[in-house]
Amino acid sequence: MAIRVLVVDDSSFFRRRVSEIVNQDPELEVIATASNGAEAVKMAAELNPQVITMDIEMPVMDGITAVREIMAKTPTPILMFSSLTHDGAKATLDALDAGALDFLPKRFEDIATNRDEAIQLLQQRVKALGRRRIFRPLVRPSLAIAPRIANSVQSGATARGETPAASTPSRAIPSTIRPSGKHYKLLLIGTSTGGPVALQKILTQFPANYPHPILLIQHMPAAFTPAFASRLNGLCKIEVKEAANGDVLRPGCAYLAPGGMQMMLERTGTTARLKILAGSVELNYKPSVDITFASASKAYGGDVLAVVLTGMGADGREGARMLKAVGATIWAQDEASCVVYGMPQAVTSAGISSASISLDNMAESILKESARG
Repeated sequence: MAIRVLVVDDSSFFRRRVSEIVNQDPELEVIATASNGAEAVKMAAELNPQVITMDIEMPVMDGITAVREIMAKTPTPILMFSSLTHDGAKATLDALDAGALDFLPKRFEDIATNRDEAIQLLQQRVKALGRRRIFRPLVRPSLAIAPRIANSVQSGATARGETPAASTPSRAIPSTIRPSGKHYKLLLIGTSTGGPVALQKILTQFPANYPHPILLIQHMPAAFTPAFASRLNGLCKIEVKEAANGDVLRPGCAYLAPGGMQMMLERTGTTARLKILAGSVELNYKPSVDITFASASKAYGGDVLAVVLTGMGADGREGARMLKAVGATIWAQDEASCVVYGMPQAVTSAGISSASISLDNMAESILKESARG
């Protein structure tokens, strides 16, 4: 049975364009369209779509308000369309806080090198979200953390073959990870779809005196990473900044890889600096988790704790393999708490990850493992 999609946009041209692309895939079907957020809220309740694509700026009711109402009344996976501007980035992050699962630039030429690639990407994203089931939260999360992470699960494999999660909501239970006693010098976190909310949930629990530098690799456009770093910095006790070429790594500071670039490390003695490079045009991801992980394996060897969070595809697997080969510790997010169990599944299925940990327990586990400094 095809995944039922509701398309929401105040532009009749864009509604028609998205509908045509979605309907080209036999696994997808547009069941209705809406021209504003108020219509979307009403149709979500009446038609029970499995995925909603949502514009941000609309008359009557904007997309962010509509997301918030839909997630409160009839929780549904929502894919946002946004402009690649500073204001568009802030609005998209607000939509993710409100409960949207993923986002794409509204100009398809900004996400792919050709039309066919853009069509395939949109179809893959919709299918990945459509095979999830959203549950109402039992307890309202703090810090605007959307309920989808703690209470949503997958109900089928994604377009790229990711394994479905369990069919019941995840529950917060004490972490069962026992500290290994290992000494670390660096924390790495790589993620994609669902990552902004996951990173926010983890990093807001870190104390200001967290003992190591942190490198964050989130698949995100260049226009979004400054706004995302600024948002995290305002919410967290640790410092969070968009990484810049030449930055010297400091304990208790998180460096977010700039969108559209690659983040690498070079180390001389006890001093490590970041190198921000354009990277090869052939690379699918900018930034790439593999690139940063591989660089860290050469700069820090086994003195690294690396975590792979929710995301489509397998970026991070080969970099994690290189880290493990030199003695680093690799963890993955468990499938029940992932928005998309792709990247974590890749390292787990390959036997690279030593633990699968729920998002609810990830911060606690990292802090326990890092405590020996």
